[in-house]
Amino acid sequence: MSEIVIKNAQEHNLKNISLSLPRNKFIVVTGVSGSGKSTLVFDTLFAEGQRRYVESLSAYARQFLGKLKKPKVENIYGIPPAIALEQKIISGNARSTVGTITEIYDYLRLLYAKIGRTFSPISNREVKKDTVEDIIGFIEQEMEEGTKLLVIVPVKSTNIKDFHKQLEVYLQRGLTRIIYKHDLYNIADILQGQVKCQNFEKVDILIDRLVYRDTNEFLERINDSLETAFTVGDGVCKLQYFLKNHWMEKSFSNKFEMDGIQFQEPSFHFFSFNNPLGACPVCEGYGKVMGFDDNLIFPDKNISVYEDAIAPWRGNTMQKYKLRLIKNASKFNFPIHRPINKLTKKELQLLKTGNKYFTGLNDFFKMLNENKYKIQYRVMLSRFQGKTTCPECGGTRFRKTVEYVKIGGKSIWELLNMELSTLYDFIVRLNLDDTEKAISDKIIFEITNRLKILLDVGLNYLTLNRLSNTLSGGEAQRIRLANAIGSSLVGSLYILDEPSIGLHLRDNKRLINVLKRLRDLGNTVVVVEHDEEIIRNAD
Repeated sequence: MSEIVIKNAQEHNLKNISLSLPRNKFIVVTGVSGSGKSTLVFDTLFAEGQRRYVESLSAYARQFLGKLKKPKVENIYGIPPAIALEQKIISGNARSTVGTITEIYDYLRLLYAKIGRTFSPISNREVKKDTVEDIIGFIEQEMEEGTKLLVIVPVKSTNIKDFHKQLEVYLQRGLTRIIYKHDLYNIADILQGQVKCQNFEKVDILIDRLVYRDTNEFLERINDSLETAFTVGDGVCKLQYFLKNHWMEKSFSNKFEMDGIQFQEPSFHFFSFNNPLGACPVCEGYGKVMGFDDNLIFPDKNISVYEDAIAPWRGNTMQKYKLRLIKNASKFNFPIHRPINKLTKKELQLLKTGNKYFTGLNDFFKMLNENKYKIQYRVMLSRFQGKTTCPECGGTRFRKTVEYVKIGGKSIWELLNMELSTLYDFIVRLNLDDTEKAISDKIIFEITNRLKILLDVGLNYLTLNRLSNTLSGGEAQRIRLANAIGSSLVGSLYILDEPSIGLHLRDNKRLINVLKRLRDLGNTVVVVEHDEEIIRNAD
């Protein structure tokens, strides 16, 4: 059928209303308040479309959805499956954000897992695993034909007894010689005491001795030797080679480590604050923990310490802590007459940590906690506790190692905190090499496509980290609209409730284009609206 036909709708205040709506068109229903717009569109048209779709499912599936009430209408013909985009909060879940509900966050996680580069926080060098192929490539690039080459493994020993035990193990594995100060010695001679190593920490086990040749036989042998070296050396091996009249050395490791730090290899779940692999271990991915709330400790930040700005130190009993600070403030130059909101971060931190002259707030609350068997201390503790920023992750929700993985110099947390318009520009301008482009082209297409739709519906000021339960009804509805277009569903009936609410007039044209785009995909779009520009653009 080319039309949706409604016969004698009687729901609520509708008096036997009959009408037909053309399918695959952009339709606006308008009128004064109380005229029955929402009753016709939501309580009749959407309710029946949803009910019929649910009735088409199996009995097993219907038991989880519950029975839907049939609206008061004689009949509706030609109705497709209906989807309502209402103005209501999407989710009350504390883990739900704009990024998770639009699925952009999932694509960002995939992007970082595929092409993210890990950098050491100490030296800022990129962390890489060395493979056998990497080492062979180094040999072919750096060495000349006929270069003498040794494949060795460092011996890790803390004392001479342990050193001898390790040599016995190596001997059992078929390794018979060591390198010490560029000289070869038999392990058997050292164990029998015929040769003494004064500095056993600088001893290396010889895996193989070769001369570089550009032949298949050399490649096969060096490949086997390097694999053996990584196995014997627990992921670590070294090359010593004689070049330009002196011995040179290069270390390799197939472990994901740098500067003595073992890093986590990037994976899809590593970048999720909803997964133990990536979530901060203290706040478990919430970004907030129960602690002492600064807003409760300093209820009025416009007054100074001298004027009783610190609420727990008011009153006769606890005032001694404040007086001790005031009495000794001159000894460490603390401004007791400056308002709390004018103190520097360092001065605020000093109030919490204290020093040898006064007890800080941290130790004060620790004392209360140790004495909470007394009811007055329990009451005081409860007065100043609340949800505070996690001290471990600083509110990022991620474990620290996640921040070491970057794309374009930015971590995933920095991208989640960008405004959507800034994020779109950043993703579009990413400078990637040919390999990274081949890997990430489809992922970046999905990210930019979803971001573009969100920008088109006027949500350029949001961030992906914005909690969904803080969104307004209009924002939530426009996000659902963006998701609907992103899903590319066709042959459906989309019903919206005043999508222009909260939208600046300059963004109306962009919203109209988005609604028409939804129609052009092959859907029927019905909008309850009062805005004149949207009414005039309807089919």
